[in-house]
Amino acid sequence: MAASPLFGHRFTVPEKAIDFNGHVGNVNYLQWMVEAAAAHSESVGWDFERCIKETGGTWVAKSHHIEYHRPAFAGEKLQIETWLDSIEKIKAVRRYRITRISDGTLLCEGRSEWIFVHAETMRPARIPEAVVRAFRQEGEKRT
Repeated sequence: MAASPLFGHRFTVPEKAIDFNGHVGNVNYLQWMVEAAAAHSESVGWDFERCIKETGGTWVAKSHHIEYHRPAFAGEKLQIETWLDSIEKIKAVRRYRITRISDGTLLCEGRSEWIFVHAETMRPARIPEAVVRAFRQEGEKRT
């Protein structure tokens, strides 16, 4: 499957996300990306629990790449958007974009590779067609 449409949500930067430099610490961006990926999967009907229960599988991260453009600060309202760039036999490539809502400034971009695995063995497994179809159908609804 090629690109899927954007999934996004808005949030306010909490004080606890601020590091010793006075802006959002790097690890927070990764946490927000992982949370957005999980929320996107949930929005198409395939949350963690359903994946385990119905397919015996789950997602694990193979790699993350994050490029920081501008800092974010406590109290700012941000938007994170994510989409599947591709979904193949055992791998999905997910993209992310985080912007400041007040002025539309691009703060951060990211790319993650996720591998579908058997939950018990943690060995790679084919992504179930029902999961692929759910993202494809969501894409068709949003276009």
